[in-house]
Amino acid sequence: MQCPQCDHPESRVVDSRDAGEAIRRRRECEACAHRFTTFERIEFRLPVILKRDARKQPFSREKLLSGLRLACRKRPVTEDQLEDVVLRVERELSRRADREVPTSELGDIAMAALRDLDAVAYLRFASVYRAFEAPEDFLNVVGPLLGPLAARGPVEPGEGS
Repeated sequence: MQCPQCDHPESRVVDSRDAGEAIRRRRECEACAHRFTTFERIEFRLPVILKRDARKQPFSREKLLSGLRLACRKRPVTEDQLEDVVLRVERELSRRADREVPTSELGDIAMAALRDLDAVAYLRFASVYRAFEAPEDFLNVVGPLLGPLAARGPVEPGEGS
């Protein structure tokens, strides 16, 4: 492992710990003695993502995580929870026999994981992913979230708290 301080190619592992879905390794450079941390995680064999305009792109963990962070901005969602969502998506994609997955399926998998985590973040993600253009688009997504509450009718401000 190359040292981030001096670029020396050799380092030794000082400590290893289980970090859930990864292994955390504390390393020390053999040249400058700088200590740094690395994480090892399972590399999933993931399909290529088929974009709406028929372009193909490799799955990008960082791109998905960036979209999830944006949807969860100023929400009570931790970085670890977002990492778990990305891991769920990666696992689901790796289980599929398809070597190409449309963005619509990728978005559906991510939305399902977000729905369980935070309803507001779910709506934010859905509005971008499904390209909402009218308030009715929100109603189609909010309806199933509300379930029996939707039959009650509109809630006045301050009511139902």
